[in-house]
Amino acid sequence: MELLSNLALGFQTAVSPMNLLYCLAGALIGTLIGVLPGIGPVQTIAILLPTTFALPPVSALIMLGGIYYGAQYGGSTTSILLNVPGEASSVVTCLDGHQMARQGRAGAALTVSALGSFVAGTFATLVLAVLAVPLSELAFKFGPAEYFSLMVFGLIGSVVLASGSMLKAVGMIVLGLLAGMIGTDVTSGAHRFTFGIPELADGVGFVSLAMGLFGICDIITSLEKREKRDILKSKLTGFWLNKEDLRAAWPAVVRGSLCGSILGILPGGGAIISSFTAYMIEKKSARNPDNFGKGDIRGVAAPESANNAAAQTSFVPLLTLGIPPNVVLAMMAGAMMIHGIQPGPRVISSNPELFWGVIVSMWFGNLILVLLNLPLVGIWVRLLSVPYRLLYPAILLFCCIGLYSVNNNTFDIGLTALCGFLGYVFHKLECEPAPLILGFVLGPMMEENLRRGMLLSRGDPSVFFTRPLSLAFLVLAVAMLVAVTLPGIRRGREKAFKEE
Repeated sequence: MELLSNLALGFQTAVSPMNLLYCLAGALIGTLIGVLPGIGPVQTIAILLPTTFALPPVSALIMLGGIYYGAQYGGSTTSILLNVPGEASSVVTCLDGHQMARQGRAGAALTVSALGSFVAGTFATLVLAVLAVPLSELAFKFGPAEYFSLMVFGLIGSVVLASGSMLKAVGMIVLGLLAGMIGTDVTSGAHRFTFGIPELADGVGFVSLAMGLFGICDIITSLEKREKRDILKSKLTGFWLNKEDLRAAWPAVVRGSLCGSILGILPGGGAIISSFTAYMIEKKSARNPDNFGKGDIRGVAAPESANNAAAQTSFVPLLTLGIPPNVVLAMMAGAMMIHGIQPGPRVISSNPELFWGVIVSMWFGNLILVLLNLPLVGIWVRLLSVPYRLLYPAILLFCCIGLYSVNNNTFDIGLTALCGFLGYVFHKLECEPAPLILGFVLGPMMEENLRRGMLLSRGDPSVFFTRPLSLAFLVLAVAMLVAVTLPGIRRGREKAFKEE
């Protein structure tokens, strides 16, 4: 009964005209950036962060959440029609989705993608609602030692499940932790790593760092590429699924939803790894695996269900434990902190309207996406004809205006430009900036809990190893590191991300 009353509160919050409007805006923007290659949810949320300052916290989070899971819908459209993945999580969809389009079954592929995403989104919303209260109650039993160890586990998990070199990922996390230390020491009041610059006394602005590393850097790297895209001119038909399609697709949707819901919760997990894993499970369990890659509807249903489910269940550790499992949720955590809300278990008790409103809005967002995605598919495809040379200067202009409006300070624009340059250098060095953002967000919280734990134990570091939960998280972190160094697992990891 408590769950029903909580969902009723969330429903009341989500159906307000303002929140529905921002849910619609987030879903539309998410679909748009999912369609356009090179512009992902990370970059978009980074760019739009300044615009959320003037919004109520609930509306801001509803819109940003809609951008995240809306991008999963939009990415499938161009993957199926043009073999161009608009979003990284839609790479796997290209394999069978585009083959279906070449066989004249683009309508069926788009329909199963939209319906599978809706079913998965509904299931993930229920998972989020059911797990929220028990996990938050568990989190209240955490002391400083447990929180510190949990954050260590989260950072290690993000390294293990991230693509690219593990050594580089660890280096980026260390850089993020160091960047989080810039500013005024809370305990002593001394300035740290400010280099005598007064504007850095409050630390590096999250908006400047995120927008530079992702927004500005993405503009530079995208302008380097010359892409020629053939726009689909034929009329789309055959959106209705036949009995054979339904019989093949629904088990794949169920398995994809379960896979995405589980992997979305894990640190470092998310839509990308979930879609790949769901596809591989479906292919391995099929009686006729040779059909995959040749237009098998299961190859569309499974990954599209998985990436949408993962996008929504990744909110579980953020809202209940205060730990962002991936870079998009790190952005969301930054947005919450900007509004004066500390992510974690106290959100449920202190801001129940925000917590349950965001959860229920996800279902409305998925419904909006289903209703809009198929009728507007022609418009989304035609947007691909917009030249990048026109698109990106406009984005850059809005970035600068948004940045200046935050503090009315030109220093923020200069800092963002510097972060954009560093992001470009990291790109050339093949260093993924996502771990840096996670380290930056979690760094201050890790330092605070480390200091608090040491104070409570009178300087005895064994407190992190003698408390059962803290020890369990540290053992899991070490086990993940050891496991990924094993030759078989390492080769499998490299193969997976190569195929992605």
